[in-house]
Amino acid sequence: MTQVLLIRHAANASLDRGVIAGRAPGVHLSPEGEAQAESLARRLASLEIQAIYASPLERTMETAQIIAAPHDLAVTALEDLQEADFGAWAGASLEDLQQEDLWPTVQFTPSQVRFPGGESPREMQSRAVGAIEDLRREHPGQTIGVVSHGDVIKSVAAFYAGLPLDMFQRIFVGPASLTILELGGSMPRLVCLNDTGHLSLEQWGEGSVEGVGE
Repeated sequence: MTQVLLIRHAANASLDRGVIAGRAPGVHLSPEGEAQAESLARRLASLEIQAIYASPLERTMETAQIIAAPHDLAVTALEDLQEADFGAWAGASLEDLQQEDLWPTVQFTPSQVRFPGGESPREMQSRAVGAIEDLRREHPGQTIGVVSHGDVIKSVAAFYAGLPLDMFQRIFVGPASLTILELGGSMPRLVCLNDTGHLSLEQWGEGSVEGVGE
């Protein structure tokens, strides 16, 4: 089976401020985020990883490069792994968005939502799962790292666990966390979810606000 290490990018300033970074360029890891990524890199250093892929945004590429360094691997950017297109919501604070009429639908029935001027959670899930399936076929029996974003990883985990998209907001995926899939056998297996055992208690709390688009 192919083992897929789904890794959420580490902490950054947008997380700390509770702002939807979305696909905006220039969102880099904070010093705390770099420390989180280095902790995860040390944990994974002894694991045989054949390839590492990432969303092309800076915060995911930086996380992936830190993790790839002990393995002497180059990081391959994949567009379909990137953050949801939040459209007009990009750059807004979660506090302000919680006052929007659309917010309860985003939280409880996201399958019926399209972000204003952006994509729908269903489209986000479809492209991300498609990317994971392509990687599974390209790396049979290997272990690969995939660095992406909170909502993307939550939707992928929900898909392979057999959960409807409307339940994906019940899943928590923290910064620099590890979620593991095993794919290619008689059925997919979600064998690990939101593992942050490599982080100290102080690191675990950094940038852990959960909403959409951090």
